[in-house]
Amino acid sequence: MAERLVIVESPAKARTLAHILGKGYTVKASKGHVRDLPKDTLGVQIDNGFRPQYRLLPEKRSILKEIQELARRAEGVYLATDPDREGEAIAWHLVEAARLDKGKTVRVAFHEITPQAVQEAFRHPRPLDMRLVEAQQARRILDRLVGYRLSPFLWEKVWRGSLSAGRVQSAALRLVVEREREVQAFVPQEYWTITATLRQPPQGAPFPARLVGRVGEKERLPLPDRDAAQRVVEELRDASYRVEGVRRKEVRQKPPPPFITSTLQQEAWRKLRFSARQTMFIAQQLYEGVPLGDQGVVGLITYMRTDSTHVAAPAQEEAREYIRRRWGEEYTPPTPPRYAGRVKGAQEAHEAIRPTSVAREPALVQPHLSPDQFRLYDLIWKRFLASQMADALLDTVSVDIHARSPSGAAYLLRATGGRVAFPGFRALYEEGKDEPEEEGEGDLPPLRPGEVLECLGLEPAQHFTQPPPRYTEASLIKALEEKGIGRPSTYAPIVSTIQERGYVRREDGRLVPTPLGMAVNDLLVEYFPDIVDYAFTAHMEEELDAIAEGKRERVEVLRAFYQPFAAALERARAQARPVSIPAGEECERCGRPMVVRGGRYGLFLSCSGFPECRNAKPYRVKTGALCPQCGGELVERKPRRGQRRRAFYGCAQYPACNFMTTRRPLPHPCPECGGLLVALRGKRAQCLRCRWTGAQPSEAAFGEGV
Repeated sequence: MAERLVIVESPAKARTLAHILGKGYTVKASKGHVRDLPKDTLGVQIDNGFRPQYRLLPEKRSILKEIQELARRAEGVYLATDPDREGEAIAWHLVEAARLDKGKTVRVAFHEITPQAVQEAFRHPRPLDMRLVEAQQARRILDRLVGYRLSPFLWEKVWRGSLSAGRVQSAALRLVVEREREVQAFVPQEYWTITATLRQPPQGAPFPARLVGRVGEKERLPLPDRDAAQRVVEELRDASYRVEGVRRKEVRQKPPPPFITSTLQQEAWRKLRFSARQTMFIAQQLYEGVPLGDQGVVGLITYMRTDSTHVAAPAQEEAREYIRRRWGEEYTPPTPPRYAGRVKGAQEAHEAIRPTSVAREPALVQPHLSPDQFRLYDLIWKRFLASQMADALLDTVSVDIHARSPSGAAYLLRATGGRVAFPGFRALYEEGKDEPEEEGEGDLPPLRPGEVLECLGLEPAQHFTQPPPRYTEASLIKALEEKGIGRPSTYAPIVSTIQERGYVRREDGRLVPTPLGMAVNDLLVEYFPDIVDYAFTAHMEEELDAIAEGKRERVEVLRAFYQPFAAALERARAQARPVSIPAGEECERCGRPMVVRGGRYGLFLSCSGFPECRNAKPYRVKTGALCPQCGGELVERKPRRGQRRRAFYGCAQYPACNFMTTRRPLPHPCPECGGLLVALRGKRAQCLRCRWTGAQPSEAAFGEGV
């Protein structure tokens, strides 16, 4: 009897399915799409209902020929590509390109590659969902129209290089640029705090209490400078301290929901320092299957492109039983938790990302995984189990203390403390944060209203308000998700593309726009406000969702977008002037401003007086630090082709000065010896001269009055 043919995207997935299905099935990998729009032309017939002109990919001809031959002899053909729009489109392209017999070709979809899920899917095959295919085609055509019409405009007005503009990447670039301008425009404001160290006499345990303000006043006491702080310190030095009120409260902390695509990418960055692309690459491996010795090839996690926090009932029950056995009944909530609030514009009704079986503890599978696979699996496993555990209970206490000075002035100080009364899910997992938080106070000694306290010391401290933090990959993905821009399958490509195009660079894990990125953004904002408008971009995502749901027609959506876009493009071509990106320095030959230009080998600096003045030199990213050998400026340097790829930092006077370091120089001198500081991980710094190590100093710390 002829075998049944199963077609998937990747060889790894094919091996896992072959192991599950066994004899009677031939599993073949298409290795992704077998056809696409042409690279050398637009490939969309705009006047013919935006009809796409797909072409067979040359490297897939042999694969397609083999699929055709296998399908001809097969009893049935099963399209088992991924369960989302892209997977549905790959399956449709296979049907069209290989001319598969639609009478014996069916679609099977599963969200985890386990024997139970796969067998259930094969028991309930379905036809192709053309609504999902239409939505994917609409996205592909939209992106092609923007990319192939807008990119030549950038080549003409900025420079002809690897520049590109995309419907979603341009909105992401705008987020990064606007945040950078907020940082640049920020003016730090000095303020002071006063912390008293108190105790119950005569030998009570000391504890801190921070000054809030004057008794009876709602506003905090402003301490704008050292003098103001010192005046209050003098008042408090001889004051009498008394407990005025004690408030105790039990706080219930709920566990975080299981991962969806965006939160997995965010948490993998916070805890593992994985980029979004790296996270998805490793998650794909865990989903498609890993050899586990005698168990064969096993899919370890459910599908990783999802925007749903839903968990199947059997998976919840397995997790609850595991929690009972390992931690006890009190760690198991009375009823299985349900997490509402799918992200804005969520589409596919998938499950959350979870282990296919909690019985596969990370320690048990670790010998079969690479270090990165193990770290990501461990994160997913712990997050899922924690999401099914009981709430944590925290006992918090807040104590108001009155300090009455000899002059009669009364000040309010407040001490706060807390302890974990019941760890709940925190026994296993705590969620990471985008920005470091101040450490919480410990438990306070038992205090009662009316008690007199003794002051052991007063500590005034200078602070400066901080600018909004630059985006990390994690926080940028979070912002895109909150604004409804992009979908689970697009977050990683978005953040990768704006870096690969040279619009954004990473500096100590933060995304910083380059002069090129800022120039491109400003040009798009001026002439194509809709393309970079957050609400408009989110609306287009909703339109694509409506196509997937059968509520809108593909041609209707494309026409509504393209007509105003084409008109804006014509206006921009006629009105926009070529952009010269200012370099922030003068030409040493003629004194005119230098500008950043692009050439065959990338960016370089050129005199704005070209062609009268032909002065040009390499483009270097300045660090603001001075060379410890000759006093010249330290700049970022790129290795030559064939050498190590990582950037390094060297003196701008090279080859006269050959100073070099692989760590980013900081523009502030060492507080101990005045030597060169370089950045370490975790916002720390080290001096290359005396080896002092401490927190990276901020710009504000070197301002006036310090």
